[in-house]
Amino acid sequence: MSLIDFEVERQVNPVDTIERIAAINDWAFERSGDDEITVSVGGGWCDYHVSFSWMEDLEAIHLACAFDLKVTDARKQEVIRLLSLVNEQMWIGHFDLWGSEGVVMYRQTLLLSGGAEANSQQVESLMSTAIESCERYYQAFQFVVWAGKTASEALDSVLFETAGEA
Repeated sequence: MSLIDFEVERQVNPVDTIERIAAINDWAFERSGDDEITVSVGGGWCDYHVSFSWMEDLEAIHLACAFDLKVTDARKQEVIRLLSLVNEQMWIGHFDLWGSEGVVMYRQTLLLSGGAEANSQQVESLMSTAIESCERYYQAFQFVVWAGKTASEALDSVLFETAGEA
């Protein structure tokens, strides 16, 4: 429900802006339509596939960043517990389990209401927040899925930070 009824003509498709930024940064990308682009970025633990979707009806860019980790049925409940614990730590975005594929992904949305245009700083911030979040928690998901750890054990192991020098 809008308090003010008027149409704002958007000057630039936000996905065009993302494509331009991907090209400038030499990120591999594939444009699957006017409103979707997928960017591949190498991380410390794996390659990340970041999909941006422009949702015109919501005036929002949706980001979904998936990494190569297939959650088995046997570990699904513990991964769901880990998702809850990890999401309590998040200030921006959240992790989700794509149930039909068994894939963990990071998700975030940038609202561009009222004809606001996405700028390069916003897009780069979306991308860096996604990659940093995935890098920070990737091992926790690995520990649960492949090492059989509990969600609490896995999270404790990745939140452990060393101090000083060896």
